[in-house]
Amino acid sequence: MAADARTDMNVAAPWSAIEKLLLAAVTAATLFFVCFTPPFQAPDENQHYLRALWLSQGQVFAQKQGDLVGATLPRGATDLIAQDFPVNLPPVARTFSREQIARAASADSKRPGTSFAEFPNVASYAPTLYLPDAVGLWVGEAAGLSRLWSFYLARLSSALAGLAMLLGALRLLPFGRHAMLATALLPTFAYQTGSLSPDAVINGLGFLGLAIALRIGFMGAAPARTTALFVTAPLLALAKGVYLPLMAAGLRWPGDRNDRRPWLILAAMAAGALMFLLWMRYAGGTQVLYYVMSRKTGEHLLTAPLADQLAIVRHDPGTFVHILATSIVDRMPTYAVQIVGRFGWNAILLPLIAYPLAALMLGAALLSGSGIRASLGQRLWWLAVATGVALLIEIAMYLTATPLGADYVQGTQGRYFLPVLPLALLALSPDRGWRPAPLIFAGSALLLLAIAMGSVFDAFWVHGFVTDDGMPPHTSSIRALLLPSPRW
Repeated sequence: MAADARTDMNVAAPWSAIEKLLLAAVTAATLFFVCFTPPFQAPDENQHYLRALWLSQGQVFAQKQGDLVGATLPRGATDLIAQDFPVNLPPVARTFSREQIARAASADSKRPGTSFAEFPNVASYAPTLYLPDAVGLWVGEAAGLSRLWSFYLARLSSALAGLAMLLGALRLLPFGRHAMLATALLPTFAYQTGSLSPDAVINGLGFLGLAIALRIGFMGAAPARTTALFVTAPLLALAKGVYLPLMAAGLRWPGDRNDRRPWLILAAMAAGALMFLLWMRYAGGTQVLYYVMSRKTGEHLLTAPLADQLAIVRHDPGTFVHILATSIVDRMPTYAVQIVGRFGWNAILLPLIAYPLAALMLGAALLSGSGIRASLGQRLWWLAVATGVALLIEIAMYLTATPLGADYVQGTQGRYFLPVLPLALLALSPDRGWRPAPLIFAGSALLLLAIAMGSVFDAFWVHGFVTDDGMPPHTSSIRALLLPSPRW
């Protein structure tokens, strides 16, 4: 089934039984997290909920009330966060219970009227990011469900949309299916897809954009594929513009001057970039500033205006390059942990044994082979694209989410690199796989997801957890290896 990267492939490899099993495992884990992650226990899920609720009411742009940015929403929704499931709590152990869920589900009648709710971090996000969540909230309200059950319905709607895009991307990929499946099997992917957040759409569109570009680049530009390319590129740009260059993976290296497929891919990317610029202009072109806790000093500082931060970068680009390099080196272990799984608001670590297990899973996925005889030039191109997108993420976070003139990058999380990971794994995969690798890949992936689901259930519903970035020091290495961090 392999083909040289300089020749066209006629058909993608058929699905194996292992691949079908692993896709079912991703689906099961995602639906588990939909049900068993307590409300607002994914990063910024409270703000995403408010933004999606505002969209479900037919509103696109946030309101301003003095210096506050948000919207006037039903008190039943705002109190669901403030009273029933608050997130800004002192670092003391807490658990959730069925009784707490039941009380919240029956509290709407005691909360008439409206109140203003802030969501500054996500106010400028394009509405397309929240369509699945907004549909779930709208259907829940139309059906007369409580605010809480509508919240869960929105989670489910978002998860199903994310899983559908994952399935579509896997079906469209002409090769390298194990690389994409391995990324989807990381617990962070399922946890975020099963939350009420735009991550399901962002990751799904990132995977789709990559898959469509590779299919056109290596299997030809049929009309349906071209249409999909020009639909997906703008949606991906609206989701997160930094991921749009992933579609450049479909460009061949070395290329054929008479081949029109690279021009199609570049034209679609240009259309995506134009759509992003139009949205920024239509949305007013203004950046919403918000307070962040400095990861170096612990102070609450305001993010910098884009123009001011950009002026500092232009004045001393050498210093900026040094800031990028030192921040990446400093944060790389944190990124690795978060890519695998750190639940809640980046507070709950898996048992430490899970992280080398994830490395084993990714390594086995690599050794399962790419399914294509790609040239060295093509592999270097894929690595260059993946590295470039990763750097764009860091640059964007410095320009828009970091205090003015800071000597570090603020706010980057490991999950931001999930759309990049399949391409990096594909570039590093050998042409042909090692025969035992798929079994090792499947076994380690299933065990990793089982550990993740058990850790979430234990931390949230049984033994409790601490909403804080960091856990008390453990006294037993065996406990740290085998138990999630709240039980160290």
